[in-house]
Amino acid sequence: MDENSAGQRLDNFLLRELKGVPKTHVYRVIRAGEVRVNKGRAQADTRLELGDEVRVPPVRLPERASGEAAAAHVPAREFPVIYEDDHLIAVNKPAGVAVHGGSGVSFGVIEQLRRARPEAKFLELVHRLDKETSGLLLIAKKRSALTHLQDQFRERETGKTYAALVIGDWPGNKKVLDVALLKFTGSDGERWVRAVENSHDPQAEQAKRSISLVKVAQKFPGYSLLDVTIKTGRTHQIRVHLQHAGHPIVGDPKYGDFEANRAIARGPLKFERMFLHAKRLRVAHPARPEETLELEAPLPPECEKLIADLKR
Repeated sequence: MDENSAGQRLDNFLLRELKGVPKTHVYRVIRAGEVRVNKGRAQADTRLELGDEVRVPPVRLPERASGEAAAAHVPAREFPVIYEDDHLIAVNKPAGVAVHGGSGVSFGVIEQLRRARPEAKFLELVHRLDKETSGLLLIAKKRSALTHLQDQFRERETGKTYAALVIGDWPGNKKVLDVALLKFTGSDGERWVRAVENSHDPQAEQAKRSISLVKVAQKFPGYSLLDVTIKTGRTHQIRVHLQHAGHPIVGDPKYGDFEANRAIARGPLKFERMFLHAKRLRVAHPARPEETLELEAPLPPECEKLIADLKR
């Protein structure tokens, strides 16, 4: 166990080290107790320490996924940099790009960035954004930075604000969405999230409390531009909260108004993505905790154009 692995979760460590092994297999051997840390059974969320000995059962790597052959299929790509120093990078992720490979996606931001920067010894995602969401994404350049930043996200000490254009006239007095959310797998095999508002819901105990703060930034005929600050970081939280409130996000392919999405994509506005953008992020610098980083990613041109068109 080297310095760059100290503080990392066991599952993330194995997924990094066993490139090409299916994620389901990695979790299966962990659950079965076949992965040992210092000769003892360990859980997926076990934090590794410098000097730990990790033993795994023999695994077979697919030939095409081994070494340079797999990397050759990943195109090198840099992304617009909002901030960078020796500890972290903040990029402005475009919509339509996954943050990492998996679940039918061969590669994402992190794989492309590693390919573009072969000299970088360490590049790891601090957090995630949905593929359809654009905006601020943090990447750690050191293990210590990753641990400090992820601790802030875990303790909800970050200020994360998103710009969301929703359908309809959002009521100005509706400022707090405090609705529990439940993840489930649908009959289509897809991962979904639903709101659980009633304590009598048979799955109410499995739902997790979720809080979003909403502020109206601008209003247009038939639409509202919102600033949404999340106090919890649940999967698809903003998308489901706004849809549950009766105002789905424009262009949301999963929880949106499909007829309205089609009309705005094929009509004169020609807007063909989801209007959800991670615009602001506030974190304490991982190496200088007394220093607060206030990061802001400008809206993508297609979002700016849509707003300008709606004002006419």
